[in-house]
Amino acid sequence: MAKLTAEALGTEPIGKLLIKQALPASIGILVMSLNVLIDSIFVGNWIGSIAIAAINVVLPVSFFIAALGMAIGIGGSSIISRALGANDKEKALQTFGNQIVLTLLCTISLVVLGLVFVDSIIPKFGGKGDIFDPAKIYYIIVLYGVPILGFAMMGNTVIRAEGKPKFAMIAMIIPTLGNLIMDYVFINLMDMGMQGAAWATTGSYLACFLYIFWFFGSKNSELKLGFRHFGLQKEIVSEIASLGGVTLARQAVVSITYLLMNNILFDLGQEGLIAVYAIIGRMLMFALFPVFGVTQGFLPIAGYNYGAQHYSRVRESINTAIKYAAIVATLVFIGLMIFPSEITALFLSDNPNLSPKELALNQYVLAHTATPMRWVFAATPVIALQLIGAAYFQAAGKAKPALLLTLSRQGFFFIPLILILPKFYGELGVWVSFPIADVLATIVTGYFLNHEVKSKLITTKTS
Repeated sequence: MAKLTAEALGTEPIGKLLIKQALPASIGILVMSLNVLIDSIFVGNWIGSIAIAAINVVLPVSFFIAALGMAIGIGGSSIISRALGANDKEKALQTFGNQIVLTLLCTISLVVLGLVFVDSIIPKFGGKGDIFDPAKIYYIIVLYGVPILGFAMMGNTVIRAEGKPKFAMIAMIIPTLGNLIMDYVFINLMDMGMQGAAWATTGSYLACFLYIFWFFGSKNSELKLGFRHFGLQKEIVSEIASLGGVTLARQAVVSITYLLMNNILFDLGQEGLIAVYAIIGRMLMFALFPVFGVTQGFLPIAGYNYGAQHYSRVRESINTAIKYAAIVATLVFIGLMIFPSEITALFLSDNPNLSPKELALNQYVLAHTATPMRWVFAATPVIALQLIGAAYFQAAGKAKPALLLTLSRQGFFFIPLILILPKFYGELGVWVSFPIADVLATIVTGYFLNHEVKSKLITTKTS
């Protein structure tokens, strides 16, 4: 594969370019998703189902803090892509320097708060009963590594904005391999239990950070910072905040969703239903990796060409990305409809030495996961339009519509549905909320995207 530069985002054929961007992104997301998936399988088989539920309680808290890095990264990367498209390298450098300072200030502040209020945060996210103690162990250790993860996630989006998707892919693969190796050593060989799982995760964050630090110091990066670039500029910080706020708001809603889901499911089925949701949640991260990969590959292409006013290329990138994402989403849908029970069994230990409570919990999870999984993924073929549509507005620097469309699925539709439907339909009401929210959000996104294409992406700058 030929070396990809930022300028190529504005010249190469869209289909070929999207594959070059999306394939490494998809592989990287696949490996990271496999990390979460296999990590859960290891934990479920070597520690138990309660441990899977405990990690599911902690994830939204640590993910929200780590999402600050992603939010700052994506918000700044939108500016960088457009600045490079407009041949304004100094603005790109100033933006990157501001991203680093903001990531440091925000992640450390929230980690301190997260540690101070640990005993009240965990129960609110469903860490009750037998789940509390292992969740607290995992939470505290993983939280130490969240600032490092924040830097890694921020840096990864900037690498992609430079048009270097292969390096971004490697940055996603490194922590996955590190985590799986350390899982085996700490949990299986050293029998460290939840502490081992947590230290393996934190160590993987550090490995990713070190690689990204090397990349920006090497000749592979076009962004060479000077001390002047670290001075915060109000205009840049404001734009990063408005665009990154889209990502942060999305993750905040995800965290609220976990909080509500864990508590609603605990009331309906105690630890058993939380373990069911934990497995489905892992599949939501893993199974849709190619769709998210296409979305990540689409962002720098759309942003660069929008900055260069090549609107015909922006339109073509939207249509191509939706087509590619819809194809892979449909394939994912078919696989999940056929093999839900086989997928569930991968997470559960058949060790006869487990306690009677653990064995009973495993049997419950195996018997109760297939139908919910089918409901949760029932509308998967239509989500391509929703994801690409929301991503376009973010790439174009249009924060308000990007925010509204990003929040539409979970914030405007899903959360109200899970608060209302379970009152009438019990557990079924929880699971059917997923496809209903997917369809409604896709309809809304399709309307706004169609209006944008017809009204804004008409005139193309002539060379």
